[in-house]
Amino acid sequence: MQPPSRRTLLSLGLFTLTACTVAACTTDRTGPAPGATGPRPDPDAPVRLRAVTATDALLTGYDTLPAPPGVDGAGLRAETARHRAALAEGLPATAVPSPPVTTGPTTGAPPTTATTGPATAAAPTPATDGLAALELRTAESHLADLDAAGPSLARLLASLAAAHTLHAAALGAPAQPLAAPPTASASANPAATPGEAPGVGAAAVTALQNALGAEHAAVYGYGVVGARLPDDPARTDARTAYAAHQARRDTWQRLITSLGAAPAPAAAGYQLPFPVASAADATRLAAHLETRLTGVYADLVAAVPAPHRLTAALALRDCALRARRWGAPDQPFPGVPDPAATPAATTG
Repeated sequence: MQPPSRRTLLSLGLFTLTACTVAACTTDRTGPAPGATGPRPDPDAPVRLRAVTATDALLTGYDTLPAPPGVDGAGLRAETARHRAALAEGLPATAVPSPPVTTGPTTGAPPTTATTGPATAAAPTPATDGLAALELRTAESHLADLDAAGPSLARLLASLAAAHTLHAAALGAPAQPLAAPPTASASANPAATPGEAPGVGAAAVTALQNALGAEHAAVYGYGVVGARLPDDPARTDARTAYAAHQARRDTWQRLITSLGAAPAPAAAGYQLPFPVASAADATRLAAHLETRLTGVYADLVAAVPAPHRLTAALALRDCALRARRWGAPDQPFPGVPDPAATPAATTG
């Protein structure tokens, strides 16, 4: 009889491993081994459930209130449903309520009613105000739970808070006031001695240095943007953004110094992502700078401890709003990869 080949042996070995794996899985389903402990509860589960509940209230709002004319209410609702799916990821199916089903107006037109005179246009309605207010309320609820979430979930919550603020802007809400960098959030005293701010490790300092470096680049980039724009409202916007990024830069410098590290200095110059020879190029560069910073600040939310997360999350929101003002398309998950594009984790 001819002995089995090496390939046959390898195939047999794979089959044996697969069979053992199946047997092990079958054993696991019958119950844990003596002395074994079950899976540890997810500490983020309460935060996820609160975020899902807030999102369900917003989805119900889209089903009962019409979006303003010209606004893709169905598209905003669909993005919100994607947010809900990302928040519910990993929760037991029995713990998550069924999502609301679309039953009402989402097309931007209210139900048709009989009228006796000419229709009035362009006046905001209570329904319109209600949808925008619901979006902002959902954003605030996500920000309020930042400190209670783990790093990964905090990053997602910050991104979704920015997304809901963008939705509110699309629905006609007044522009959100950009948050002034709170110097006191770094420590009780911005001029504290090194090491006075507890709970900030080396990874957080590295993330802060990355944010500082990105702000150095943004300040440089806006210098180029302002030089290419005519003296009109766009240049005024560029000056405002330039000052905002200078303030953020100074905030991170103070915080890094208070942690006992030396803030990274600005480079003499930065390589632009593309040539900037016209006003259109300058506008595109501004949108690029702000969009890039949303990713930097999403990472910072995950890296810093709870007392500093809100500062990073507000910076993410401000950059997303400025990117929109410069013409960048709204992102459903500002600053983070789309969870739908990431293979879902499997459970045994």
